[in-house]
Order: sequence, then structure tokens, then C-alpha cells
Amino acid sequence: MLLKIISWLESHQGSCSFREHAGIDCPGCGLQRSIIALLQGNLVESIMLFPALLPVLAMFGFLGLHLVFKLKYGALILKVFYITNISIIILSYIYKLIIH
Repeated sequence: MLLKIISWLESHQGSCSFREHAGIDCPGCGLQRSIIALLQGNLVESIMLFPALLPVLAMFGFLGLHLVFKLKYGALILKVFYITNISIIILSYIYKLIIH
């Protein structure tokens, strides 16, 4: 079942219109490939492709818990998650622009 999902994802990857028009990666480039790598069990490759994937998944998981259980400091924790994820995305994007 998982192999079918991975195969479907690989054959239905969208192209990045920002990259097509500007000629450089956008801050979200690598997200689709990172998800596929994670589903294939390639954790290191997944992190290299899009470093914020695991923190973003953790944030959405926590969001689900907060919506169901109305956690006391849930909103504050989600704000910290959000700022952390945006920081990771921006820093990794700057690094990618400098290296490539």
C-alpha cells in the first residue's frame, strides 16, 4: 500500500512556477521530494531536501491535539512552532541560495 502511495506521489509531483519564472528555487522547493524520501525511510535525505518538514509535521500534529483537547498553553506553543518553522525555512533558503 505504501509503495503505491509513494509511486503515485512520484508520478504526480507538481512543478514550481516560481522556479520556472525566476530561475531559482523558492523557499518551499524540495518539500514534495522530502515527503517522498521520508515515506521511503530516508530520514537524512528528507532533512537535506527540506529541513523544516519534521518540525512542520510536529506542528500540525500538535495543532490536532490542541484542537481536540483545548490545551492550556496550546496557542502559545503553536506560535513558538510557527516562528521556529519559519526561521528554519528562511535560514535553509538563504543557505541554499548561497551554496548553489
